[in-house]
Amino acid sequence: MTSYRHTARTAATAAAVTAAALTLAACGGDNGSPSSSASTSASASASASAAGPAHNAADVSFAMDMIPHHQQAVEMADLAATRASSPEVKKLAAEIKKAQGPEIRTLSGWLTSWGAQVPTQGSADHSAAGHSMPGMMAEGDMSTLEKASGPAFDTAFLKLMVKHHEGAVEMARTEKSAGADRSAKDMADAIITSQSAEITRMNNLLDT
Repeated sequence: MTSYRHTARTAATAAAVTAAALTLAACGGDNGSPSSSASTSASASASASAAGPAHNAADVSFAMDMIPHHQQAVEMADLAATRASSPEVKKLAAEIKKAQGPEIRTLSGWLTSWGAQVPTQGSADHSAAGHSMPGMMAEGDMSTLEKASGPAFDTAFLKLMVKHHEGAVEMARTEKSAGADRSAKDMADAIITSQSAEITRMNNLLDT
């Protein structure tokens, strides 16, 4: 009788030990445990933080300001087609329009994809709102340019466009230093390069 009870107690103890071991093994290998989930979440957050945002407020500001800035440059270039007397000025104006027209469309596409408002044609209206952007002409400047022709137009156009380009370069430099979107920063870099070269070209024409 004693042997039977001892055997029963031994079997029960062994079963309990086995069950406990199985429970511990299951807990240790549970990938869905709170500690495992927290570790996975922390790793994902760290990866997202390292990647950085696709775009930021500086990118949006750059696109929203550069659109009306470019639109005004295109308006000025359109005037040169019929009012300029210098072939060099006409050629420069055509090149400015050819470059900045597609950039306006690209900038508009970015704003749409970012869920931001796209400025409408003439939204700056050469008013105080436009003046917050470097290089934008006042309404009186545009009126003067519209009334000029021949050599007087050439000189006015070049002087105003130099200031306009200098403003665009300033805005592009801000985007390069503060922006996050790679494509926007690449456009800013291209604007700095191309418009700086055009500034030199225009100043040379003014000196001749």
